[in-house]
Amino acid sequence: MPTDRTADFLRELLVRHLATWLPAALHRSRRVTVALAWAGADGGGAEAALRAVAGHAAQVRGRQVTILVLADEAADLPARLGPVEAELPPEVTVHLLPGGPARLPVALKAASAAGAPSFCFLELSGPAHAEVLRACANGRHGEVLLRAATSARPALGLAGFPLVAEVTPVLPADGGVVGVVAFGSRSDRSLEAVRDALWAVGADLGVGYRDPADPTGAPVDVADEPDREPLARELLAELRRGGPCPVTELRRHTLTATVYRATDANQALATLLHEGKATRQRESGRLAGDELITPTP
Repeated sequence: MPTDRTADFLRELLVRHLATWLPAALHRSRRVTVALAWAGADGGGAEAALRAVAGHAAQVRGRQVTILVLADEAADLPARLGPVEAELPPEVTVHLLPGGPARLPVALKAASAAGAPSFCFLELSGPAHAEVLRACANGRHGEVLLRAATSARPALGLAGFPLVAEVTPVLPADGGVVGVVAFGSRSDRSLEAVRDALWAVGADLGVGYRDPADPTGAPVDVADEPDREPLARELLAELRRGGPCPVTELRRHTLTATVYRATDANQALATLLHEGKATRQRESGRLAGDELITPTP
């Protein structure tokens, strides 16, 4: 079972990203679906998510928001959610359903989520099952934030998510083990938002991040100014592997293949340019997304 520190971390991450995702989704569509599923207890995450939605009452007005909540080990959930539901705008409908993440495909289908933006949050006790992740993909309209014991990157790719990011959170010594936090999306903007949320929560709770593909690597401390030298080396290696590359692609590589933020990519690239290890297409000015960066021989 997750420790209290783990539950705090996951709850804060859920709330921060939901606060970014919901207004953007409501701007694109008049109906959206939020699905929250825990393999065990929710650790207060369901209440926090509902309160986050209540905080966006102005954007919700005139729209339709469906919230699905599934938790295997939360018998007291109806009593806890009742007072929070009373604070929600009438446009928000909450369905508390039996079962955990495995029941999500059925729940999403019953909620008629197809064709509209959806966001799924999953806390898994085992591997991410393909059927569940395909349901989260919702055709081309969904994205998913999940916690799993091991990497979910291959499964997310097969489920139809072209953009996948993963980190291994490193909690303080007494905080327990979180496993891997993964995110699947089709939006670069959402990818940037979830990474920014990870760093904000990490700074607040004293959590660092390690690349799941490099379990022996040192975690990146996000509370202070990070060491971007490892990122600069990775971007230079990527340039030497593939040749000249637009800044946008290098930012995306940063988000999908490292633990750093897109803003860190800009600063790492500036370092490479200053040291003469790479050249840019234009002589000066701000690095534009379509500007080519070329490694020096």
